[in-house]
Amino acid sequence: MNPEIYLDANATSPVMEAAIAAASGALREGFGNPSSTHGTGLRARALLDDVRARARRVLGADSGRISFTSGATEGIQTAILSALCAVRDARERGEPTGQLLVYGATEHKAVPESLAHWNRLLGTGLELVKLPVDEHGQHRLDVLRELAPRAAMVCTMAANNETGAISDLDGIAAVLRETISPAYWMVDSVQALGKLPLTLSASAIDYAPFSGHKLYAPKGIGMLYVRDGAPYTPLMCGGGQEAGLRAGTENMAGVAALGAVLAALEEGSTFRSHDVLVAYRARLADALRAAMPDIVFNCAFDKSLPTTLNFSVPGLSSKELLNLFDAAGVRVSAGSACSSALAVPSYVLEAMQLPGWRTAAAVRMSFGPMADDAFIDAACGRIVLCGQALRHICADTGLVQMTHDGHVTWLVLDKTQRSCIVIDPVPALAERIDAFVRSHACDTLAILSTAGSAGWPPHCTTVMTAHGALDAIGLGARVLVRLPDAAGVSYLLGTCDPAGLLASAAVTHAFTGAAMSPLLPAVVGPQTILCSSRDTGRLPCTTLAARETMRAACAAQRELDRAALARLLADHPQARLVDVREPFEHAAGDTGFQGVQNVPLSRLAERLGSWLTEPAIPLVFFCRSGARSAKAVECMQRLGFASAWHLAGGIALSGGAGTDT
Repeated sequence: MNPEIYLDANATSPVMEAAIAAASGALREGFGNPSSTHGTGLRARALLDDVRARARRVLGADSGRISFTSGATEGIQTAILSALCAVRDARERGEPTGQLLVYGATEHKAVPESLAHWNRLLGTGLELVKLPVDEHGQHRLDVLRELAPRAAMVCTMAANNETGAISDLDGIAAVLRETISPAYWMVDSVQALGKLPLTLSASAIDYAPFSGHKLYAPKGIGMLYVRDGAPYTPLMCGGGQEAGLRAGTENMAGVAALGAVLAALEEGSTFRSHDVLVAYRARLADALRAAMPDIVFNCAFDKSLPTTLNFSVPGLSSKELLNLFDAAGVRVSAGSACSSALAVPSYVLEAMQLPGWRTAAAVRMSFGPMADDAFIDAACGRIVLCGQALRHICADTGLVQMTHDGHVTWLVLDKTQRSCIVIDPVPALAERIDAFVRSHACDTLAILSTAGSAGWPPHCTTVMTAHGALDAIGLGARVLVRLPDAAGVSYLLGTCDPAGLLASAAVTHAFTGAAMSPLLPAVVGPQTILCSSRDTGRLPCTTLAARETMRAACAAQRELDRAALARLLADHPQARLVDVREPFEHAAGDTGFQGVQNVPLSRLAERLGSWLTEPAIPLVFFCRSGARSAKAVECMQRLGFASAWHLAGGIALSGGAGTDT
């Protein structure tokens, strides 16, 4: 695998070489304190003043104040604190003020949370109001027109970090002007630097925070622009640095690095032009369409930054897409990096009123303005690889588990007859289920529920079981048998003998509701895999034998690092290495191991029975980060299989050919 393709620049960017050199120089030679009056301090002061002057030119801020901060979050806090203190002071003087804190519905979470925080601490008692956006992510100016006369502060952003949607700042300014709004106006300008023209002094913007690490500077450095005449209250007081705007000795290495980025912006040839970036985005979009023909882009390209693509693919969750790209060495994200780990639908896309499947399956691909033709070529090539890997979603399988919010859907497939039975379909998984069945070119024989007999086909066969004659559906060489009881229905999957008897030992799987039917012990064997409709964080699989000897997951440590894995394989050359990632992840990148079986966690139930018959052969599970493989080990331990381990940290952290988490 070639080096990684980093397409998550809206989250953070790599640090450009000139910025690294500038920071290094500041650490070596420019280490002085800018507040000191000796020569070393004066040289540091000169650097600080030079970068501030450069920032004024780049931002079009010949007037107003510019202070260096730790990043956009500090700038947002300072702006909101300043505005709310001014509102509180005006109220104490008996002057009229606005009553609303208006913020865009697609703002970064730092904005509404900061508004609520300072509103509570300062006791201003203002009402927080979301300003809605349209389907393109554009602020509803008609609603703003109604709110503006009563607004104390309005917070919008120059461009959205998830979708790249560019705000109509001129339109917002016009509404605030025409309504004679008393509101202070903050514009989160993080995604604008280097991508949109900025002339802050000529605008009505009161506060504009910036963050260096979004544009090739290191983390921990940012800027805050404050318009002349806008109120200001320091977030931090102390030694009077930054002309009293922000106490604390300045981060000179960060300032120097940011200065190098600003110099590149001023010089003009380091970053690609708008037209070139638009062409790059078009090439990436074409590669995505070729790899994933059903792809839907969630923000119109003519209304968004040319460096951002936000998309969804029917039938694939954002987690599955991220895992696919990550396995191929392509770094993308599911919206804001600050909240992507929460695995919830994108609030930005929900605010745009996009369909639920798109908000829950969205992926953001973003690149920086230093991208070049070679980088885009490599990215497109890797996207093609992802498209090829996606074909492995159709790998032969007999049993598939899909889970949503603790509810489990089971799909039983027969590859010879191209038929499928769906058990306990979860409504939220409908799109994925449909796409999966279509990808296998299957006909759906029945859609069943363990809560009742609805969906059972009228024309079926009958087989004999230990419980007597029961209705059954043929699935090639296997049958699915209905076992009703007073509380619901269980379904038995197995193979009949020539006389038409489904013996207990021949039942490979039984599908149950949240509670196991009291009839099951009479009709299934001790090693039949019991598949529940509920998942409480573990794999919803067990056996009667395991239930009888159920105990807490083995206390034995079942994690291996690379060295321990090598020792285990040397001692047990017959051990099985099992990649529990999805087939398309497995196909997208080299695992770094030899002789690997790919048995996805979602399809583990199909293999459990055969592994349990060979308890002397160790199993070593691995995945990207170790999360899925840990679940596989826990499942095997609950089934009484002692010789199961997993690779701690997955191939991401163990030095394999995998990816970072």
